[in-house]
Amino acid sequence: EQENFRQQGIRRTLWLVLAFLGLLLGVGTFYFRAQNRSNKQLQHLNQELVSQKNVIEQQKVRLEELDESKSRFFTNISHEFKTPLTIIKGMVEKVREKPEVHLEKGTSMIRRNTLNLLNLVTQILDLRKLESKALKLNPQQGDVVPYLKYLTESHSSYAEQEGLILQFDSEQPELTMDFDPEKLLRITSNLLSNAIKFTESGGHVYLRVKQSKLNGKEALQLEVEDTGIGIAQENQANIFTQFYQEDDSVTRSGEGTGIGLALTQELVHLMQGTITVNSVPKQGSTFTVLLPITRMATLATEWSAPQIAAPIAKEQGANSEFISQAATLEDITEKPRLLVVEDNRDLQQYLLTTLEPYYTVDLAENGAIGIEKAIETIPDLIISDVMMPEKDGFELTDTLKRDERTDHIPIILLTAKSDVESKISGLEKGADAYLAKPFEERELLVRIDKLLELRRKLQQRYANNNLDTIPQQKIEDPFLQKLQDYVVENINDASLNMDQISRAVGMSRTQVFRKLKALTGKSATLFIRSIRLRKGQELLRTTNLTISEIAYEVGFTSLSYFSTSFMEEFGIRPSTVRS
Repeated sequence: EQENFRQQGIRRTLWLVLAFLGLLLGVGTFYFRAQNRSNKQLQHLNQELVSQKNVIEQQKVRLEELDESKSRFFTNISHEFKTPLTIIKGMVEKVREKPEVHLEKGTSMIRRNTLNLLNLVTQILDLRKLESKALKLNPQQGDVVPYLKYLTESHSSYAEQEGLILQFDSEQPELTMDFDPEKLLRITSNLLSNAIKFTESGGHVYLRVKQSKLNGKEALQLEVEDTGIGIAQENQANIFTQFYQEDDSVTRSGEGTGIGLALTQELVHLMQGTITVNSVPKQGSTFTVLLPITRMATLATEWSAPQIAAPIAKEQGANSEFISQAATLEDITEKPRLLVVEDNRDLQQYLLTTLEPYYTVDLAENGAIGIEKAIETIPDLIISDVMMPEKDGFELTDTLKRDERTDHIPIILLTAKSDVESKISGLEKGADAYLAKPFEERELLVRIDKLLELRRKLQQRYANNNLDTIPQQKIEDPFLQKLQDYVVENINDASLNMDQISRAVGMSRTQVFRKLKALTGKSATLFIRSIRLRKGQELLRTTNLTISEIAYEVGFTSLSYFSTSFMEEFGIRPSTVRS
């Protein structure tokens, strides 16, 4: 019995152990499953957090891009506004002062730039109205072909001025349909203006009209094709986006606000149509507009179109001869020579009209040409816009201030950017003055006069620098120091001439002459003579050489000429120094 009892006890113990192990295993399984579920939930939550974080970051990037686009838009639109305002304001003053001289050209420039501003404001307002669904169609029924031909011909003078061939081609001699003349004008004018703007001289622009299908129904197809610079494939999806510009730098070749094509697309959609683009960089672009054809509006006996402002704003053929004459004008007077670097031709003419009575004026239509002309002609002062094609005003300033040939030239920057950061940026590049558009004519003239006056004071300082000993004389201008050192080294060479000096300083004869004249007010001959005479003065004081020997030592071949020149330079005879 005891054995039996012992075995039962063992069995109960085993069952208890097994039960405990089962319970432990169950708890463990439950724990691990719960832990696994918890880990999966945490992992899911982490994934959601990561996903939300990515969405937030993407939204942040989009907001930053939108802010940047808007910033570019307001910068560009301020330039678009302030340039014509400067012209209008300036020409009003000119016409008021001398109507007999400026009335015809002045009123023409005022009208062009007023229409340009009006067109710009209208585009912005139309875009706002479209977004708020407030812009309505005003269709009338008529033959659309002659109207489109008229719109094309309205751009012909603009195309001709840019050296382009503009052609109109229609498969149908006539096509009666409903259309809103004003909305169709804006669509066609924006597309044609862009095509002309971005096509180089010698190229072609076409407006083709044909009948087509849209959603299986009758449609009008307009194709604006050009042989211009084209649009990169990755940018084609963005060109109809508000504020977007493929080239958004300040050196872009075509100015704009980034709303023209956005407005065009919205107007096409308002007319229940579609617009697409096909473009190859460096080969050209084709914009295709499809508009549904309906014939439900009142039949109009004649259509009336509003003023076409876009081509008028660029229609400046009358200025071309005037500008080219000014650019090739020879400097036959003692007037200071100014270089105006400005891509807007009306503003060029206004500045030319303002400055020409007092200065000899050269013109350059962009920053790159401005740099070349500045190096070639070495003007006394440069007036430059900031926002220009090829190179902007900041690049021009930085380049010229780093070049020994042009680092002495005062530079005035004109710009629509009147914020402190932009001014600091221009001044850091080396600009001597900064004027915000629209500027006062008197302020510009005073700035020019004061900068030239500072240059004249510097000339007097160098001209009157009568130090006793040439070898120890130090000049703060590196160019003058280099020139003086070379003359001193070759001072006994009576045949020393401009060709030798030009080679020594690495400049052309004209550049040496213009820079030396700007810095000292002296010609190269007088500057060299002055160094010879001062060296002669030093030798008279420090050596026992005869006056004749000293004259030959410093490069004079005639004792009488040495004596006369010495009298002119110092007001005394060489013999007086010895006495």
